Amino acid sequence: MAGKGVSKISTGVGFFDHMLESLSKHGQFDLTVECEGDTHVDDHHTVEDVGIVLGQALGEAIYPIEKVERFGNGVVVMDEAAVECALDLSNRPYLVYEIDVSGKIGRFDAELAEEFFRAFAFNAGLTLHLVQRRGKNRHHIVEAAFKACAVALRRALAPNEKAGVPSTKGVL
Repeated sequence: MAGKGVSKISTGVGFFDHMLESLSKHGQFDLTVECEGDTHVDDHHTVEDVGIVLGQALGEAIYPIEKVERFGNGVVVMDEAAVECALDLSNRPYLVYEIDVSGKIGRFDAELAEEFFRAFAFNAGLTLHLVQRRGKNRHHIVEAAFKACAVALRRALAPNEKAGVPSTKGVL
């Protein structure tokens, strides 16, 4: 998973591209995404499908897990907004999404962020908690969520040679 945070993103959904670039940059993994979705209808399928594919790719890259921290968290602030992410590379997917955004960010439906994170978490086998601590600006809140997820993921994947399989059950 280690990389330099270099990305080349083209989904046809400008704000979403920006969020994926942030995920790559702050997660410090390289990411190339090219998608041609049915954005003439709306952006829902594109956002959800990218979440599915990225989740599957992450799951394939990290499982079975060995010699990493496993748990990661981070709080990211963007001006007035602060969003916390805590995650577990558990291979038991679950999403807690306590982020209060509705409406548009440019042409992007803010509610699609939750669809991305659900698809990503469930296809990567992550237990993922995203909680808005404060904020009013939709752009700041959603961007803080993507960046917090990136930071938590980077920390969870940090090498820990002593960890072996980071589970008392011996498998994840």
